[in-house]
This record gives sequence, structure tokens and C-alpha cells, in this order.
Amino acid sequence: MAVVDSLTDALRQEILDGRRAAGARLVEQELCAYYGVARHSLRAALRALAAEGLIRVEPNRGARVAKLSPEEITALYELRTALETEAARLSLERHGRMPPPVHAALATLQAACAAEPFAWGPVNEAHAALHHAIVAAAESPRIEAAHMALSGELRLFLNQLEPLWSRERMAAGHAALVAGLESEGPAVLREHLRESAAALVAAG
Repeated sequence: MAVVDSLTDALRQEILDGRRAAGARLVEQELCAYYGVARHSLRAALRALAAEGLIRVEPNRGARVAKLSPEEITALYELRTALETEAARLSLERHGRMPPPVHAALATLQAACAAEPFAWGPVNEAHAALHHAIVAAAESPRIEAAHMALSGELRLFLNQLEPLWSRERMAAGHAALVAGLESEGPAVLREHLRESAAALVAAG
């Protein structure tokens, strides 16, 4: 299992860093040679990544890095908006402002965006953690569980956004999001989500 876990982690990081682009084929023979692993270990790792939603395995066609279609992006946006804006509303109602874990997650995202050498993977992880912190602040286990179920798709979403969004825009946009939530309320989050989803749909 240690080999499978290590291989799964390595492939996951390559996907999250953008080194394996959305839609890219994952050729078993090439991956086995590159990582020096047996085919059964590779297939176990691919199954684990498929369960996370990061890759898709099709009969007789092999595995590819998952790519969200425009329809999937729209559906994900609609569900995220429902979950995250309601969570933000509950959080502000209960705390009066975004609590410390949200501000800490924002600082982590800003640091990942400013890091040298720069890598997209840590930004992807920090971005997911910030949005999860906003949801967790609502103190609603069911909303949080529903949002966690989207984690693989959310990371794919951000990977596809990488060519369109600079790291500076990512940092500034999320700082404005947290400040806007505290000054204007959940409507700011709705617009934040709409903007990025619309950019991806337009990019095709």
C-alpha cells in the first residue's frame, strides 16, 4: 500500500500543479516506466484518483485527467452558490464577521500566491481550504458535508482556471471576497463565484 499511496500522492500533485492538464491522457505503460512501478500498483492509484474525481477512466479508452464541461461548470457553480452563500449568511449571523479560521486561510492563500518558486498546486489547496473555512464557519455539519463532497470537482475547477487567472488576481480577489462578505454580506460571494464560472464557460 505504501507504493500505491506514494504514487497516488505524486500523480495528484502533478494534476493539481497543472503539470498534467485537464483532458490529458494517462498512458499506463509510460507512467509505469516513469515511476518504476508495476501495472497493478498504477491501476490502484488511478482508481483512487478516479474516486476523488481528479481523473476519469473509460472502458477501452484508458484514463484521462478529468475536465469539467461547460454544463458541469454551470451545475457546479449553481450548487456551490447555494451551499456557500447560505453558509456565509449563517456564519455572519452567528459570528457577526468571518471568524479567525477564515482570515487564517486567506493568509495561507496569499502566501501561496506570493511564494517563489511559484507552483499552482499549493494555491489550489489553499483556495479549497479558504472556501471550506467559509462553509465550516456556518457550523452546519450537513452543509459542510455536502460541500466536502465537491472537493475533487472544486480542485479541477481551479486547475482549469489557471490559464485565465493570475496569482495576483487570485490573491487580490479573495482578499476582496472576505472583506466584502464582512461589509456587504453573502451577495459578494455569489458574484465572486459567478465571475470565475463565467470565465471558464466562455473559454470553452
